[in-house]
Amino acid sequence: MRNFKQVKEVELLADFVGFIFHQNSKRFVNKTPKLKFAEKVGVFVNPTFQEVQRHIAIHSLDVVQLHGQESPELCSFLREKVKVIKVFGVDKTFNFKSTTRYDSFVDFFLFDTKTPLYGGSGRQYDWSVLSNYLGDTPFFLSGGIRPSLVNTIRNFKHSKFRGIDLNSGFEHSPSDKNIDKLKEFIEQLTNHE
Repeated sequence: MRNFKQVKEVELLADFVGFIFHQNSKRFVNKTPKLKFAEKVGVFVNPTFQEVQRHIAIHSLDVVQLHGQESPELCSFLREKVKVIKVFGVDKTFNFKSTTRYDSFVDFFLFDTKTPLYGGSGRQYDWSVLSNYLGDTPFFLSGGIRPSLVNTIRNFKHSKFRGIDLNSGFEHSPSDKNIDKLKEFIEQLTNHE
């Protein structure tokens, strides 16, 4: 997010706030504000250890989210400094056994829609394939989440499911969050009988 006023509003709604450090992204940032209530997440694609280390120091990152072909070894090195989220692009043929080599080296997985390019597509994959995930690492659900899916998410069950990644479905345009949509969605998701 580039709009720091929006960041302060989002921070009150979320546990994590992400900042994209992948230069090819429409959401790329080169500065971040201080956060008081949420954890600050740096999002990277195939970074070097030194690159991430520099951003951790400059931006006081609490978490790194890795979207590329990063090795378990890199995740392990980074995890000595911050929490690590490893992202996997999922489709109906995804082999969940490929996640096991990361189990001891990350804090969370994030299962997103598989696309040819890095970054959000705004498309949802068939979340029922996550029943094939039998690993121990907790995960976040991502991929085309938008306000109309509140009931689907409420009914989503998995023992390792820990939260959702809200992105393009809650934006006016890349990096410009629709705060009203976020508030309404979170209220509907958390305040139900």
